[in-house]
Amino acid sequence: MKRIITLLLLFAAGILNLQAQTAKFITVKGKEIIGADGKPFLMRGTNLGNWLVPEGYMFKFKKINSQRLINEALTELVGPEEMKLFWRKFQDTYVTEADIKFLKASGMNSIRIPFSYKLFTYEDYMGQNNPNRGFELLDRVIGWCKKANLYIILDMHCAPGGQTGDNIDDGNGYPFLFTSAASRKLTADIWRKIANHYKNETIIMGYDLLNEPIAHYFNVAELNPHLEPTYKQITAAVRSVDKNHIVFLGGAQWDSNFKPFGKPFDSKSVYTFHKYWTEPVQKVIQDYMDYRDKYNVPIYVGETGENEDAWVKDFRILCEKNRIGWHYWPYKKLDNLKGIMSFKVPDNYEDIINYTEAPRSTFEEIRKAGPADREKVRKALWAFLENSKFVNCTPNKGYIEALGLKVPAK
Repeated sequence: MKRIITLLLLFAAGILNLQAQTAKFITVKGKEIIGADGKPFLMRGTNLGNWLVPEGYMFKFKKINSQRLINEALTELVGPEEMKLFWRKFQDTYVTEADIKFLKASGMNSIRIPFSYKLFTYEDYMGQNNPNRGFELLDRVIGWCKKANLYIILDMHCAPGGQTGDNIDDGNGYPFLFTSAASRKLTADIWRKIANHYKNETIIMGYDLLNEPIAHYFNVAELNPHLEPTYKQITAAVRSVDKNHIVFLGGAQWDSNFKPFGKPFDSKSVYTFHKYWTEPVQKVIQDYMDYRDKYNVPIYVGETGENEDAWVKDFRILCEKNRIGWHYWPYKKLDNLKGIMSFKVPDNYEDIINYTEAPRSTFEEIRKAGPADREKVRKALWAFLENSKFVNCTPNKGYIEALGLKVPAK
């Protein structure tokens, strides 16, 4: 009996191994990303910004620009229990299957999903502290993307300790990731956990390990040499459980600087840059192309956009002419024509904006800034959720067509 059980276990292991070998993962070959059909795959898509990493400017806030600061201000307005309900509803309605179907129908073939490491820990984040909520949220959207055949890059937008040193990473104002061995270990451990969970999922293209590391405000000469070793540590953790997926490696200083990189150290890697508000001309992307040509490795632009339609079109054409895939930022934004989808500002929403602009460094200032009618503010906050639902959003036709896509019927 024992021998039969052993044979059955070996047989099952063999089947799983065969499935992993025959599964059609997106991969790389030379300078090209290769699709499941064995042909070059040029990414064309968007970023699901603001969904799992809320940003102040996406709410039309100026002074409070990270999730932590947004949550603090809004909690002062409506209370902690109301905010827990708000964030949970926000995660359930801001991105739905209808949004995914729309993106696929427009002609996109892939999306990038920013997330915070806190979704995989016991740390309080967006009203919860469940370490499995990251998988619960991602599994749901991944299921929708599988049905639509829309490929995914998972992007750690916020890493332990903070990889950027600005509101982007929802941290403490300095890229402490690169000075903290404990933070780097936690980052690698979380990526290992994610990679192990998704190691056989073919709709996922790969993992963008760190979004926009090391802002230019700091001593970059001191911090930049830590970037590639950190990537090597994280990649080693990923490869300990997942040999299938691509690792995406972003440059220093807002994913703009490839100089800290040496020769590629992983055979399934893509080097990614971000580009905003520059001229849509060849010299702007030439450094990245030079790196690609020198090392025979793929590159792609993970974020760009938030500009006029003419610029969006010109930069898209420039990228495609040079075989560079793209994910434009963002998909959805409040009262915005420089993106794919827009939704209306709720009634009385200016009361919330005004509160966030007022001095709030003491309890006296918080009391003085507080609204006379908190119920009106609460309704405005929930109206934000209602307005952001897919059914209530308006596609920006000019922007979408500038991307060479079509506007599907809603």
